[in-house]
Amino acid sequence: MTTPAIFHKLYIFYRDGFKSMTIGKTLWIIVLVKLFIMFFVLKIFFFPNFLKSNFKDDESRSNHVGQELIDKAL
Repeated sequence: MTTPAIFHKLYIFYRDGFKSMTIGKTLWIIVLVKLFIMFFVLKIFFFPNFLKSNFKDDESRSNHVGQELIDKAL
């Protein structure tokens, strides 16, 4: 069996499975909304871009990261 045939069979398998779902669709929507909140909304508020806000150019950022890695290793 060739690789495209495997992908086609997997696609058909999942397509038919999602067509016959009733409660599963609602659960998948809830999961996707929670993932969106976790990765996009919370990132904005709780994980600011430390390097971009504290260093003005790429060279100073890379020097800081390199120095931190060296300090942690020692």
